[in-house]
Amino acid sequence: MILTKNDPKTIRAWAFYDWANSVYSLVISTVIFPIYYSSQTSGNPEMIDGVEVSMVSFLGFRFINTELYSYILSLSFLVVAIISPFLSGIADYTGSKKKFMQFFCYLGATGCALLFWFDPDHLEISMLFILMASVGFWGSLVFYNAFLPEIAEPDLHDEVSAKGFAYGYVGSSILLIIILIVIMVLDPTDNKESTRYMFLLVAFWWAGFAQVTYRVLPSNVHDRKPDEQYIWKGYHELKKIWKELGGLTNIKKYLRSFFVYSMGVQTVVVMAVLFSKKEIDWGNQGDAGLIISVLIIQFVAVFGAIAFARLSKRIGNIRVIAISLVIWAGICLYAYFITTPTEFYTLAGIVGLVMGGIQALSRSTYSKMLPKTIDHASYFSFYDVVEKLGIVVGTFLFGFIEGITSSMRSSAIALTIFFVLGLLLLLFVKQEGSIAPLKRKSI
Repeated sequence: MILTKNDPKTIRAWAFYDWANSVYSLVISTVIFPIYYSSQTSGNPEMIDGVEVSMVSFLGFRFINTELYSYILSLSFLVVAIISPFLSGIADYTGSKKKFMQFFCYLGATGCALLFWFDPDHLEISMLFILMASVGFWGSLVFYNAFLPEIAEPDLHDEVSAKGFAYGYVGSSILLIIILIVIMVLDPTDNKESTRYMFLLVAFWWAGFAQVTYRVLPSNVHDRKPDEQYIWKGYHELKKIWKELGGLTNIKKYLRSFFVYSMGVQTVVVMAVLFSKKEIDWGNQGDAGLIISVLIIQFVAVFGAIAFARLSKRIGNIRVIAISLVIWAGICLYAYFITTPTEFYTLAGIVGLVMGGIQALSRSTYSKMLPKTIDHASYFSFYDVVEKLGIVVGTFLFGFIEGITSSMRSSAIALTIFFVLGLLLLLFVKQEGSIAPLKRKSI
């Protein structure tokens, strides 16, 4: 089945997967589970270099609880980085992007459901559930992103990408509000038990709303028919694309910059709640204040994604990304000094603005730079590998620095380096063709 590009129904269905899967990103990766994990693993405080930290045992080794969390996330990104190029080559050659997208979606949803049985006394098994959920989420995005060049023309990629992120921010925020209401109504004094059931709700939301997308996106966009050698041909397809990337100088320059600044962006996103819970004095506000700050990020991010997409049409993608990187560097510097909830609320608003903008624009910029091809999953696998390897380095260093200094503030200040280096590398990317300033009627 050949997709008709710029079809509003197809674009809405594609964007709706962001509505479905972003509940993992917000509820599991960012807000509820990190708070739950921190409370469940804070029973063994120790003093290290004059700082009280919570220690856990894992595979016979002792870690700061948040340090271990960083390492597990880093491992999940490494797994995705290793397997996605191979799977994407197969997906392109067999035309089975949708099937792989479904597999990882259900893997991630299953991991979320299994968090119902998270047990701090059996961390080796419990952390496997986190790994499953993370691999499922990020793995599905490889194939989800690869549909973007097939559903829209390049001059609409910024807007369509932003629409997806906007759907995700709104949908996940709605579920988070529902979860908070349910927790307060069912168990206002001790929300441990009710919180566990919310992990099941996330799993059903993710897998359930994903059906909206699956009903519209075709199983085989280009009607490719696999033969007995499709596995090895998928591998050879990757080798071919690797050679093609060698001649695409501007894309290579962009990917270098993207690799470096991705170390900072996603590390901030996945570690922000644990940072604020550990380093900010919330006083009587407790976890409620922390969750309010996350909602601020989510709702501001909706406007950030849309505003940055529109700005890119006026001044071009590269300039907009450069502006956001300057702001990101300032965020990390500011985070080192903040101590009060009011300061963190301010930080949350700024993070939301640039988070929505840089995530949507990074994806659409790469999509617009691709050569005309039907091998989009393989090309996006390289994009995904670059991003995931960047996050592997970022989350690992975040945990490593905390392990050495016993302070997340030191880890936060170190992230500034990634944004500055990413900005310097971005200056070498030519703003030409479809990533230059553009005017086009909106959909």
